[in-house]
This record gives sequence, C-alpha cells and structure tokens, in this order.
Amino acid sequence: MQILDSPVSKRPVALSVLPPLSLYVHIPWCVRKCPYCDFNSHELKGAQAAGDGALPNLDRALEQRYIHALIADLDRALPQVWGRTVYTVFFGGGTPSLLSARGLDELLSAIRARLKLAPDAEVTLEANPGTFEARKFAEFRALGINRLSIGIQSFNPAHLKALGRIHDAAQARSAINIAQSSFDNFNLDLMYALPGQTLAQAMEDIDTAIGFSPAHVSAYHLTIEPNTLFYRHPPIVPDDDASADMQQVIEARLAGAGYRHYETSAFAQPGREARHNLNYWSFGDYLGIGAGAHGKLSFAERILRQMRYKQPREYTEKALDGAAVQEEQAVTADSLPFEFMMNALRLIDGFDLSLYTERTGLPLHGLRKELQEAESRGLIERDHLRLRPTLKGQRFLNDLLQIFLKT
Repeated sequence: MQILDSPVSKRPVALSVLPPLSLYVHIPWCVRKCPYCDFNSHELKGAQAAGDGALPNLDRALEQRYIHALIADLDRALPQVWGRTVYTVFFGGGTPSLLSARGLDELLSAIRARLKLAPDAEVTLEANPGTFEARKFAEFRALGINRLSIGIQSFNPAHLKALGRIHDAAQARSAINIAQSSFDNFNLDLMYALPGQTLAQAMEDIDTAIGFSPAHVSAYHLTIEPNTLFYRHPPIVPDDDASADMQQVIEARLAGAGYRHYETSAFAQPGREARHNLNYWSFGDYLGIGAGAHGKLSFAERILRQMRYKQPREYTEKALDGAAVQEEQAVTADSLPFEFMMNALRLIDGFDLSLYTERTGLPLHGLRKELQEAESRGLIERDHLRLRPTLKGQRFLNDLLQIFLKT
C-alpha cells in the first residue's frame, strides 16, 4: 500500500462525533463500455447483449473469485470501522445487476455477518435494462435489496444508439415494469444535452419517466470526460443555451409532478431522497470495497481517503492477499474546507452551519473571507442557521467551489 504525504499543512483535525457510515461495493464489469463513461468499468469478454436473445451474466467462476476478494477486502478493513453502524449499502459499477442472485446472496450474507447494519438500512443496486429478468429481480428483492437505480439514460432509440447503450426503448420500459413488480423504491437515471437532442425530445424523455411514477429521478447533463471515446471523437451536442433550456424545462416538469429538487441532479418524491448519496453530500463516511473503490473514513483526530487497485484482476489478487488498498492519505486541514463544500454545496437547501464543524473539526469562522466573497458575488445566501447556494450558485457551482480551493 502506498501512503501518500502532502506538502501542505498537516495540522490534525479534531472530531467530537463520527459521521454516519455507508458501505460502497464496486462491481467493475459491463456488457459494453459506453463511449461517455469514465467510471472504472471493464467490458465483459464474451458477454451477450440483451438483444442477442439471452441475458448476460458473469461467469460463475469469475463471480465467485471476485466475491471472495470482496469478502477478504472487507475482513481487512473491519478494524477501521469496528462497532460502527452502517446505514446504507450501495452496489455500484459497472453493472452490478450482472451478479447472480446466488452470488449476491453470498455477498450480502458476508456483509451482514461482519458489519452492524441499521434495521432500516437502505440497500441499493444499480441495474441496466439489458440485464433485467423478472425472476432474478424478485430474488434480489427477497435477499434484501430495497432500492434499485436503473440506468435508462433515454427512451429515444436514436439517442440510446448514440450513447452506446445495449438496450433499446422497449427494453427500457420493460425493465421499469419488472422493477415495479418487486420494488416500490427505484430511481431512473436520465441524461440530457445528448448528441442531436432537441428540447422537445428532452421533454419527452422526462415526461415518459414521470409517467412511471418512480420514487426518484436523476437527470444528468452529458459531459465529455477525458479518457473516454467521446473525448477522442467528440459528438455534436446542444450548445450551452440549448442545454440550459433543457435543464430548466426538466426541473419545471419534475417540480410540477411533485418531485423536490434536492441536489444538483437529483429529484425525489417527498421522503424518497437517496440516503446513500445524501451521506456523501453531507460529508459522511463510506467504506469502499471493490476494484477502484474510493473511501473516506473519519477517526477522532484524522480523516483518511483510500483507493483500491483499479484493474479487476490485480484488485482480486491483492485483496485475496490482504492488500487491496493501493493508496491511503490523510486529508489535511488545509484541504478540508474545499472537500466539504464540494459535497455540501451540491445540496439545494445547503447545510446547517453546525455541520461544517461537526464533519471537519474546523471552525466556520476560518472561512470568513471566502464566505464573504461568495456572498458578495451572489453565489450563496446564509442566516444564523443555514448556508445554501443561490440559484446563481447552483448554475455556476464550479465558480462557487473555486473560492474554497486553496492554491
């Protein structure tokens, strides 16, 4: 394991209360790598897309070895979280719905045997429409998965093709119908500002999603990220004005349908916010296991960032040898303000002022100059209890965050 030193101040933090703890489990394989995706996902060799007549699944031997690696990784990490309650579990990827019910059962059983899960823990699994089968997802629900996040992206066939998705519009609708038969808590992931997309088409996507009455909707602006196929071969996408129009219409449509806009890209029916993601945005703790997983763990006098080995084969070998963590670094007091704000200012309602000190161990008055600048530029508003981004701050979040970035 590489322990990184930082040249900036190493002043310790002092936390009186540890934040809530979540568990993130990364499943790194996909049937096909999407051209816009910069996540740590790897194409599953020899897998079939749903249109080929058979649903794709992980090879049983590969699945078993990876699950054993995850359990070994968790065993090694237990001393760092011993005795703490885990409030949410999130299986992300990649495509976690490639797991078999048998494999997921083994993994969940191992997690429950080692960690103290809250009785009402939210347990989310990401799923792609090309992997949906009614019996399989009924089994997932019976095993304790109580929330699905479905990667729809669009209901438009041309846009799905442009995004390199393995499913078509009919399979997207079928996946939602299957989800509804077993889950009352599911999220639909949508994207906008897609190659060739018009405002009317963006409205049609969001209206179709609303028609299924999901508990939660995530609407992401397509961004062209480095190390992606789209970055090397950029598609023609709507300009900034057209994208802004799409964003405003999407927000208005969802608000009119009773969804509360509570985070930059997240909308929920009352009381159905994503608890796992809220913990991230509130600068909570999370143990991350799996290939390339990141974690943040707090202790009385320090906050650690961790990263696991990225390549699935290397991660598996390292985890089985008891050395899954590639990098571990203490978060310095100088970088904590930016790290906290980078998360908390994504929340539309902002945060209680007391949360800053509770989660960082630092006094808020140490940011007097930065807060005054942000306020004078109309990017935040505050009173004696809360601090929140203004509409301008939401629209120009990067500019707002730059104020808190130490150079």
